Amino acid sequence: MTTPPRPAGATGDAPFGRGGGPAPGPLTDASPHTTRPDPLRDPWVPAMRRALAEARTAPGTGDVPIGAVVLGPGGPHGEIIATGRNEREATGDPTAHAEVIALRAAAHRLGGWRLTGCTLVVTLEPCTMCAGAGVLSRVERVVYGAADTKAGAVGSLWDVMRDRRLNHRPEVLHGVMAAECGQLLTDFFRSPARAADRTDLPG
Repeated sequence: MTTPPRPAGATGDAPFGRGGGPAPGPLTDASPHTTRPDPLRDPWVPAMRRALAEARTAPGTGDVPIGAVVLGPGGPHGEIIATGRNEREATGDPTAHAEVIALRAAAHRLGGWRLTGCTLVVTLEPCTMCAGAGVLSRVERVVYGAADTKAGAVGSLWDVMRDRRLNHRPEVLHGVMAAECGQLLTDFFRSPARAADRTDLPG
């Protein structure tokens, strides 16, 4: 199952990505502030709120505020089995993206690399590395908040997860709490501490 294509203009003007540039624009915001219910996205709001909580801890180490959680089988009602946030600056590890951290922790907890039936929830559209990690971990679905038209690999620049040439294609749902997810990144990159820093590479 896949979600319908994004409406024209839904991704905003020029997004930040994980490194620098303008902020990701909102897609459909499935937060409680929305007056019109969204039965497709609303059930995922609690998990995305947890991912946002993880993201908000990242700037403490100078990392871009992106957070992720892995839910066990059960869709939006699955148990949270792992969490992660960006830790590239904290660890000096170029692969320490929120999704990778969360997927590694989930595999460790479950005792194996196959995360069958699990859902990866992340505040920003995964990059090529993280999209590939989602495919290789065999997660059932990926739910993300803000689009990343600078480096996104789940529909923006590439669509790795739904590439029919691969042997596993997770279900994808985008736009859950997109406005909040995008605003967190906007605020981070517009903060005085980051105002002069636009040298980070995406991802």
